Amino acid sequence: MSAVNDTKFQPAVFLLTGIPGMEVIHVWIFIPFCLMYLISILGNSVILFIIKTDPTLHEPMYIFLSMLTVTDLGLSLSTLPTTLGLYSFHSREISHDACFAQLFFIHSLTFIESSVLLCMAFDRFVAICNPLRYASILTPPTISKMGLASLLRGVVLILPLPILLKQHRYCKDSILSHYYCLHQEVMTMACSDFKVNIIYGFFITVSTEGLDLLLILLSYVMILKTVLSITSHAARLKVLNTCVSHICVVLVFYIPDIVLAVIYRFVKNSFPIFSIVLGNVYMLLPPLMNPIVYSVKTQAIRVRIIRAFIK
Repeated sequence: MSAVNDTKFQPAVFLLTGIPGMEVIHVWIFIPFCLMYLISILGNSVILFIIKTDPTLHEPMYIFLSMLTVTDLGLSLSTLPTTLGLYSFHSREISHDACFAQLFFIHSLTFIESSVLLCMAFDRFVAICNPLRYASILTPPTISKMGLASLLRGVVLILPLPILLKQHRYCKDSILSHYYCLHQEVMTMACSDFKVNIIYGFFITVSTEGLDLLLILLSYVMILKTVLSITSHAARLKVLNTCVSHICVVLVFYIPDIVLAVIYRFVKNSFPIFSIVLGNVYMLLPPLMNPIVYSVKTQAIRVRIIRAFIK
């Protein structure tokens, strides 16, 4: 009887999935993936280097931007090994421990990025709504505490997830639908009850990303109210222009995240290919677009990048 039961479980590995039906051309698919990873890593590294080496950019706005670039670098590097293994070497297997470690980094970095985006919204709120107190509110110690709080919140809240997942036994043929591991998918591979994972995962998502998005929206309502009180049309546009980059980054980060969460919870198995494509967008687009958006929309960054390449 025990031998029969043991055959129902596959304790060693999960199987990752690329794009179904295109396994033969996985090597060619990796070329655009590789370019996106290269642009993400190079772009974020360049922005981080420019901010670090230019003393005139050691201001709250750019310090928060440097935190964002570090987070994006971490997200890119956390999925690169499995992407390279799957699309270049057709290696689908990932051990449970490696999968749990990867999802820990992905989710913790995602929560950290959400926190940093909230910090950046607060920076814009203070700069526009209370400019006279900007320097006294966003002091270096305060910025350090905000960054440390973002880091600790992401790590502490996500740490129980791999611990909870390790308590389960996993069914044979545990095939994941992406080239990386996500908690909301891995937990469904368990052959035991995972209600605790569902409840805890939902709670931390709502209390972090949900709350962050709500506060970001509230900050922009206050910003818009202040901008509308400015009589000069040119001055309004100038003030709003300082927020454009952050708004674009917020949209790129939250829209795929929210849509993917809705798909996992409410429209499972309806459009699997849509879920796979959106999963790729969710993981690749923010680290790719953030340095592009800030390079194009932020004059101080754009000018220094041009100078660096001209020299």
